[in-house]
Amino acid sequence: MRARLIAVGSAVALVLAAVVGNQARTDAAASYLTPPKVIVDILDAAPLPSATVSPTRDTVALLERRSMPSIEELAQPMYRLAGYRINPRTNGPQRPSTLIGVTLENLKTGVQTKVTTPPDSTLGWVAFSPDGKMLAFTATRAHGIELWIADPATGRAKAVTTASLNGAAGAPFGNRGAPCAWLDDSRALLCRFVADGRGAPPAEPEVPAGPNVMENLGKTAPVRTYEDLLQNAHDEALYEYYFTSQLALVDPASGQRTPIGKPASFDEVSASPNGAFVLVERIKRPFSYLVPAGDFPRDVEVWNRRGEVVRAIASLPLADVVPIGGVLPGPRAYEWKATEPATLVWAEALDGGNPRAKVPFRDKVMTLKAPFAGEPTELLQTEYRYTGVEWTDQGSALVSEYDRPRRWRRTWLLDAVMGGEKRLVWDRSAEDSYRDPGRPVSRPGANTVLQHGTSIYLTGTGASPEGDHPFLDRFDLKTLQATRLFRTDNASYETVIGLLTDDGTSVLTRRESPTDPPNYFVRNTTTGALKAVTDFKDPAPELRGITKQLVTYERSDGVKLSGTIYLPPGYQPGTRLPMFVWAYPREFTDPDAASQVIGSANRFTTISGPSHLLLLTQGYAIFDGPTMPIVGKGETANDTYVEQLVASAQAAVDKAVEMGIADRDRVGVGGHSYGAFMTANLLAHSRIFRAGIARSGAYNRTLTPFGFQNEMRTFWEAKEVYERMSPFFYADQIKDPILLIHGEKDDNSGTFPIQSERMYMALKGHGATVRYVTLPDEAHGYVARESVLDTVAEMLNWLDTYVKHAKPREGAAGGR
Repeated sequence: MRARLIAVGSAVALVLAAVVGNQARTDAAASYLTPPKVIVDILDAAPLPSATVSPTRDTVALLERRSMPSIEELAQPMYRLAGYRINPRTNGPQRPSTLIGVTLENLKTGVQTKVTTPPDSTLGWVAFSPDGKMLAFTATRAHGIELWIADPATGRAKAVTTASLNGAAGAPFGNRGAPCAWLDDSRALLCRFVADGRGAPPAEPEVPAGPNVMENLGKTAPVRTYEDLLQNAHDEALYEYYFTSQLALVDPASGQRTPIGKPASFDEVSASPNGAFVLVERIKRPFSYLVPAGDFPRDVEVWNRRGEVVRAIASLPLADVVPIGGVLPGPRAYEWKATEPATLVWAEALDGGNPRAKVPFRDKVMTLKAPFAGEPTELLQTEYRYTGVEWTDQGSALVSEYDRPRRWRRTWLLDAVMGGEKRLVWDRSAEDSYRDPGRPVSRPGANTVLQHGTSIYLTGTGASPEGDHPFLDRFDLKTLQATRLFRTDNASYETVIGLLTDDGTSVLTRRESPTDPPNYFVRNTTTGALKAVTDFKDPAPELRGITKQLVTYERSDGVKLSGTIYLPPGYQPGTRLPMFVWAYPREFTDPDAASQVIGSANRFTTISGPSHLLLLTQGYAIFDGPTMPIVGKGETANDTYVEQLVASAQAAVDKAVEMGIADRDRVGVGGHSYGAFMTANLLAHSRIFRAGIARSGAYNRTLTPFGFQNEMRTFWEAKEVYERMSPFFYADQIKDPILLIHGEKDDNSGTFPIQSERMYMALKGHGATVRYVTLPDEAHGYVARESVLDTVAEMLNWLDTYVKHAKPREGAAGGR
C-alpha cells in the first residue's frame, strides 16, 4: 500500500484516506486526489493541433493529440537501460505517445482529409516524403511498432511492415532516434527492425554469479550523475537484445525489405543524399555502468547498400574520461553535406578536447567525398568550440562556434558563390536576447536552409524591452544585411511556421492573442493580408476572463527584472489577493543581458499538465516566470547565488504589493526541477513566503559533485559554493511549510528521487511542516491523468491551507 507522509511540527501522520479541503479522494485508501471540476475539465480538453508543412507547400498536416495518457498506460513494463526507457512488449519507448490522429488540409481549397490510422494504437514519427507525395508514420500497437504509408490526396493509409520496427533508440531523443527516415529520392525509407530470429529475451539469473565490480586505474574520469544506467551483466545482455537492429530499405509501395549489413546496436544511422551510402555508429563493448549509451565505445563507418564497410571514419573509446565541458578527441558531429551526393562533414578537437587548454584554435572541420578513398580536406578551423553547420540549398555553409567562458557565439559564412570565402556573419553574446538575429528557415521537407537568390530567411522570438515580437527577416548573404518582412503587432503573438514561396511573400503562421486561440494563417508579407487555415475553438473557455500583464521592476543591486502577472476571472482592481510565484533561475555573466525583458502578454493562455496557472480558477494571482538571474563573470555567478535569489524574490513580491495586487502576508512560491531547488533555498534563507511547493528538485549538491545546471566547477573546487547552495544543509532554518513532490522514476540527471526523500527526512527531523508525495511510474515531468490531477489537487490544498487561509504572521516579511 502506498502512503503519503506529512510531518506537522514534530508529529508524523500517516494519511491513508481523507477528504482534504475541496479535493475529494476518488477511491479507497491511498487513492489519487481530484481537484475541482473546473480544473478537471480544463485538463481533459484536447490540446490544439500542431502543423507541419509538406514539401510541396500546398498542404499542411495537422497533428492531433489527446490530453493525457492513463496511469495504466504509464505503468506498462519498462526496462531502464543505458539512459533509455523501453517497453519490452513493443521494443519502443516506454512513455506512451499522445499523438492519435493526422488531418491533411489543402491550403488552396481548404479541404480537409482525415488520414486513416489503425485502431487501438498511438502514432509516433510522422514525416512527408521529400517529394510530398506520401506521408509516413509509425503506429505503436500492443506488441510492436508498424510503419504506415498514407496518400495525402485521399488520406488512405496502409501498413507496409509488420509490428517489427525497432524503436528502442527513439526513447529519449524523439525523432532523432526514429526507427525510419526517408531517402532523399522518396523511393525508400531506411528503417531499423528487430533482428529476425533473435529468440527470447535473456532470463534474469535466479542466483547471482558474483559481485558487480567497477574500478579505475589511475585515470581522471569526472562524470556527472545519470539515471537509468546499466547495473550488471544481465542489464548488458538486455541492452544488446533490445537495441540490436537490422537495417533495411523499405519500399513504400510494396513494403519489400532489402537488408543492409548485419544486425548491430546502432546509435546514429543516416543515408547519404544520393542514397548510395549509409553512415552508421555501431556501439560496441565494453559498456559502462557510469555513463549512458551515448558515451559507449563505437565504430563510425560508411557502408554501401550491401552493408560493406567503404570507409572507417573513427573508432571511438568509452567517453568516461572527457574533461568537464570538454569533448572526446577524434571525429565527432559527423553528418552528410546536404547539398552534395555523398560528402561527409565532421569536427575534430585541436585542444585534445580539453576546454582549459590554451590553443589558438579549438576545432577543425573536415570533409571527405565519395568514394572516400583519399584523405579528408580541412574546411576551416574555429577559435571556439564548433557547434554545427547549416547548408543552404545553394551550397553555402553557416558554421557556428561557441565560447563557454564568455558565453559568446560566432557564425561564419562560407559562401559557395564566392568560392568558399569565409566571412564573419554574427559575433555576439549568447545571453543577449535583444541582438539575437534569429534562426535560418529550412526548406519544408529538406535538410537545407532555403536560399532565394543571394538571400536566406531568419525567424526568431524578437525579444525587446516591450516583450517578444516574433519576426521574419530576409538576410542577404552578399551584403550581410537583414530586411524585415514581418513583425508581430502589439496586440497579438504570431510566429512563422514555414515559407510557402521562395521569395518569402507567402508564409504559414501561427497567430494568437489574449482572447483568440492559436490558429494557422497564410500571411502575405507584402500586403499584410491574412487567410485563415484553421478555426480552432477555445479548448478551455473556463479560463476566459483571465487578465495578464507583463511587468518590469528592479532588484536592489540595479539588475532589471520582468515577469507576467495573471489575475483570475472577475478580479476587481485594488483587491489584494493571495499570490503564487512560480519561477526558474538562470545564470548570466552580463548584468545587462540579465536585465532584458522576456515573454509576451499577448499570448493566449493555454494550460496543459500540472500547471500552476490552474490556480487562477481558485482565486489566486499568479506571478509567472519572474526573472531570477544569477549574475557573475566567468564561472563565479553561483558564488552569490543565495543573495541574488533572495533579492530577486523580494523585488517580485514588492512589485506585486506595490501594484495593489498581492497581500504581502499571503504569498507562496514554487517551482519544478531547478525551480524546486530555488524554492527550498528561498524558504531556507528568507521569510518572504508563507509556504512553498517544490517538484522534482535536487537539494543536496554534494550528490552532484561534478557539476550541475550551468555550474562547471566540481565540489572539490568550490566546496563552499556547493554547501551554501544546498538547502539540505539549511533544513533546520526552514520555518515555513513546504510541499515536496517527486516522480518515483525520475529520469533527469541530478534529480534522483533520493534528493526529495532525504530532504523530507531532514525537514521532519527538525520539526518542519512538510508533506512528501511520490508519484508512481512518473518521470521528471508528470504525464498520467491521475498523477496530473493529484499534483494539482495537492498544490491547491497546500496553498489553501498555508497561504490563502493562513493566519497573519507577526513581524514584517523579508530576507533573513
